[in-house]
Amino acid sequence: MDLKKKKALAVRTLGVGEKRIKFLEPRLAEIKEALTKQDIRDLVNDGAIVIANVGGRKTSTKKKKKRSVGNVRKKVNVRKSKYVALTRKLRKHLAQIEGKLTKKEKTDLRNKIKNKFFPSNAAFKDYIAGVRKWLK
Repeated sequence: MDLKKKKALAVRTLGVGEKRIKFLEPRLAEIKEALTKQDIRDLVNDGAIVIANVGGRKTSTKKKKKRSVGNVRKKVNVRKSKYVALTRKLRKHLAQIEGKLTKKEKTDLRNKIKNKFFPSNAAFKDYIAGVRKWLK
């Protein structure tokens, strides 16, 4: 029995895909006699034509990235920006008092600034005041 035309009519009537429409074997004679869309709807209500559920795959949830050594990024950037701000501040202060220091003292202070020897500008000023007293 070729029921391609009946299946096409069911597709147009029900608005579902061709693979979802199933005809029950014992009631094929009734389905063959159906001519109109209303006949198809009646057969669906009687249970001669069955509409299968939509198949598919589950939607996968995205895994959250675990916090590991390679994923810690924010703290490094904050630490670096703090270092850059402090270093620029201290070097600017050093440039202002540059004429009062020898070249060796200046390079020594620049290396200490680079190595984060001074936690703040105040500590830097105190250190310079101590060095000046010691030099005199």
